[in-house]
Amino acid sequence: MRLSICLAVLLLGAAPALAGPLEDGLAAYKAREFDKAVQLLKPLADKGNADAQEKIGRLYERGKGVPKDFTQAEYWYRKAAEQGDAAAQARLGFMYRIGEGVTRDPKQAAKWYAMAAAKGNPLAQVGLGFMSMEGIGTPADFGAAVGWFDKAANQGDASAMLALAALYERGKGVAKSEVQALKWTILATYDDGEYEPELFDRAKRLRKEMSERLPPDEVGEANRAARSWQANRPKK
Repeated sequence: MRLSICLAVLLLGAAPALAGPLEDGLAAYKAREFDKAVQLLKPLADKGNADAQEKIGRLYERGKGVPKDFTQAEYWYRKAAEQGDAAAQARLGFMYRIGEGVTRDPKQAAKWYAMAAAKGNPLAQVGLGFMSMEGIGTPADFGAAVGWFDKAANQGDASAMLALAALYERGKGVAKSEVQALKWTILATYDDGEYEPELFDRAKRLRKEMSERLPPDEVGEANRAARSWQANRPKK
């Protein structure tokens, strides 16, 4: 009998592992089933799970599945951020940068952003890019801003793409290039479901305006460059 069971396992393969509450909660969040996400993730957040804490913070920040509450959002982000969660560190940096749920503090924003950016978090990289442009919490440096936006844009971050496009269009921190500006604007129109619709509406509007203004050969070059970037983009 034992030999038969072993043979069956070899022939059929091991049974697939069952998803746990965290996986189910994250799946519900991604599917925008926010009430279900709260039900599954809140008990885990209470027990100290950083992934769950970050998502609960985001739900409070956006008012999804729970009433919008920036104070609660900051509380849960901090819990996760202090455990080293990059996404929570980036969100906490954002709250300090704009004064949402906390007193505005550029130094604290730069501190949390830097922690998350070092781990490759695109939101933190974008935040440092804007702070570098503005000279707030860090010395003004358009070259540094371009570097941060480029890192985030190459991860598919649409807000970074639009910021990079604007710098190329103006020649700030990088050689002026309408082709590169249009390329990044085109790429910013590809909605991957992670951002608010207004961002993509703005990208589409800018793409249309630039495509109508630039010579056809430059528009063609920008479109080819955008397709090449898409084709060679590392798979997640």
